[in-house]
Amino acid sequence: MEDPQVAQKAPFEVELRAGKKYAWCACGRSEKQPFCDGSHSGTSFLPVVFTAETTETAYLCGCKYTASEPFCDGMHGTL
Repeated sequence: MEDPQVAQKAPFEVELRAGKKYAWCACGRSEKQPFCDGSHSGTSFLPVVFTAETTETAYLCGCKYTASEPFCDGMHGTL
């Protein structure tokens, strides 16, 4: 399995809306970070699709190595 590309070594601060579906980029190749734009095509990666439970500011992983996809868990601090 290939490694994801690090989009940035910090989380992306985003505003999520309750009930809305999102597709988080897991490969790191998307031009629309932190969301998927289909750039994973031809790789072993798939986006992480989730529905926001609440309307809130969230911090989505930018390094793509989080253990709690799609949310940042601080893993970027070890890269």
